[in-house]
Amino acid sequence: MPDHRPVRHDAWRPWHGLQRRCHTALALLLLCSAGATLACEALPAPPPLPLPQSSAAAPPASAQPGSGPVSADERRVKAAFLYKFLGYTEFPSTAFGDQASPVLIGVAGSDDMLAELARTVAGRTLNGRTIIVKAVREGDNPGALHLLFVAGNDPARVARLLRTAPGMLLTVSECDDGLQQGSVINFKMVDEHVRFDVSLDAAEKNNVRLSSRLLGVANHVQKGTI
Repeated sequence: MPDHRPVRHDAWRPWHGLQRRCHTALALLLLCSAGATLACEALPAPPPLPLPQSSAAAPPASAQPGSGPVSADERRVKAAFLYKFLGYTEFPSTAFGDQASPVLIGVAGSDDMLAELARTVAGRTLNGRTIIVKAVREGDNPGALHLLFVAGNDPARVARLLRTAPGMLLTVSECDDGLQQGSVINFKMVDEHVRFDVSLDAAEKNNVRLSSRLLGVANHVQKGTI
């Protein structure tokens, strides 16, 4: 016999808090999962990424230089975005040495994000390429990276890292005035939602092309003087 018992409303409660904080992230992830055709894009959409399964409050992450407390949920959403950004970015033909060359991601300023992003991309590929995540320390010369994420709310530090680490293609930050410091993409919190702004000038300078699908869900797209 079919079970006609009504679904308990409280069964959905664990999702509500996460949906409020991650509304924009969910929209982008669902867009990828639907297999939509990407415009102005050479790379295929990456495979769907599972959403976090819990919205329970998490303790703040350990403090990093120039950064404030970041919840585990916020960190997971940002890690998911970083992975998805790669699939919506067209890199120059010189970005890879050959067909077997991996996608290289650097993380500066947060060991917690380094670990979270490594978990996010574990076992995944992009256009048949493996993905490698490594730490970047200020003063290091990490070489060319396909994506560099600079954690923390220290614009001067972001500017130093971008200035002293040539060869970066897709650069992402999460600080006030991140675009002014040279980032291509900058995370920001808007009404408890993880959002992001985009600088087309920085993308052009770094010789990367962003999909119109990605630009369509950005909080703000900057072209010209800020």
